[in-house]
Amino acid sequence: MANYAVSASKLTENTSVFIRGKLAFAVLARVIEGEELTASDQRKVKNGMSPVGRPHTTATITNAEVQFADPSNPTIEETFVSERRYNSTMRPETSPNYSIDSKGSKLPIILIPSAAGDGTYDRDETGRELAQGLDVTLVLRVYKPKDFNNRGLALDQVIVHEAPRYHKAFGVDQAALAARGIVLNGTPRPVQAAPASAAPATALPVATEVEDGLSFPAPQPVSAPVAVASQVPVQTASATVADAPTSAAAPALDQKETLEQKLARLEAENASLKDAGSAVGAPAATDPGNGSGPAQQAGITYQS
Repeated sequence: MANYAVSASKLTENTSVFIRGKLAFAVLARVIEGEELTASDQRKVKNGMSPVGRPHTTATITNAEVQFADPSNPTIEETFVSERRYNSTMRPETSPNYSIDSKGSKLPIILIPSAAGDGTYDRDETGRELAQGLDVTLVLRVYKPKDFNNRGLALDQVIVHEAPRYHKAFGVDQAALAARGIVLNGTPRPVQAAPASAAPATALPVATEVEDGLSFPAPQPVSAPVAVASQVPVQTASATVADAPTSAAAPALDQKETLEQKLARLEAENASLKDAGSAVGAPAATDPGNGSGPAQQAGITYQS
């Protein structure tokens, strides 16, 4: 464990420290919280560091140098920050490094050189993350946490000393997009895909059919209508059947009729005509002209 000459309990609240270097990593445009905070703390523990445990912003600079107000007489706060710089074992050429996790929900103010080129600074309001490698100064402020006696450091401002560059969105530099006439409204952020097992069931989109160049919803399958039996009674025409008996069926053409059968058939037909009151079977009137007696009954008769 490093031996520091200045402890946090000796710091004075609301004093500031300026430390300058090259931006190596930063999350300044949003607060690290929720699942992102959990994953960040797990990585810190795995690498032998203490977890933050609270929503925060973060910044790491390389080749870090404290900007002393009076180099010959550093303040306690400046000494405190200078002592907490560290060397990188993986990239010793970038040493010394300095990192800060600024707890809380407030975002630091980012200042960039004015477009007027007069040496003044404007506030960056793009809401975008600064790119790696920028020459920046971190402005730190001493504060006292509510539940602790020691003091802490908060990242109040980030001053950019060159034309700002921004972290690429989805691997594409927005400046390169703008050069091709593609200007984004706002800052696109990656969306975490939900696991397939946790994805809610959604209705499938309705397919479309193209008719005369226009797109219409495709016909959807529907249940076949159920036929309902009609309750209207079926009416049948009542046929008036004559009281006359049905005549005997004529024999088939290929059947040879005997004389007795023919005689019986003719007598039956004659009787049916007479009983039905047919004009053929009606009595004939007496002819007064020939003086004959009563006429014979009309019909077919056979004399011996």
